[in-house]
Amino acid sequence: RDFCLSRGLGDVYKRQAKGMKVLKFLDENLEKMLCVIFLALMSIIIVLQVFFRYVLNNSLSWSEELARYLFIWMIYVGISYGVKMDKHICVDAVYTFMPKSIKRGYAIVAYVLFLIFAVAIIYYGILVVGMQISSGQVSPAMGLPMQYVYAAPVVGVVLTVVRLVQKIYYAVTAKEWES
Repeated sequence: RDFCLSRGLGDVYKRQAKGMKVLKFLDENLEKMLCVIFLALMSIIIVLQVFFRYVLNNSLSWSEELARYLFIWMIYVGISYGVKMDKHICVDAVYTFMPKSIKRGYAIVAYVLFLIFAVAIIYYGILVVGMQISSGQVSPAMGLPMQYVYAAPVVGVVLTVVRLVQKIYYAVTAKEWES
């Protein structure tokens, strides 16, 4: 009986370990993978459009619209990736000349202000998506419900909030602060 219990727990621990590996992989690669997928699809669609237009003399009606929507999604997911990699434009003249003792507090305040802004964007973005759902508006060429396009800022900024919470957690808990 003890063997069965320990074996059963071992299976649970293996599943948890596998789940943690998946979460770690997503934490490290989610935004990068999504941006690469969006960029690859955009590129393929644009090349197809050029081929159809100039070689076959028959333009695709939906390609430019889909490429635009993929670009929108890539931009909003890219915001989160920029936060993760600390690659957003910032004015750091004040931060550079600050004493090291208050740099951490300054960074936490900046992250919290960005987080408040992001939450406001999510709130108003959800309202806009709701209006799009109730209006039933569709895109002209593809007939795609526009709530999928208007959901891009919401999804991208939700990912940004996750990254900001990670940044704040690190800033609060790190023993040494280097930024």
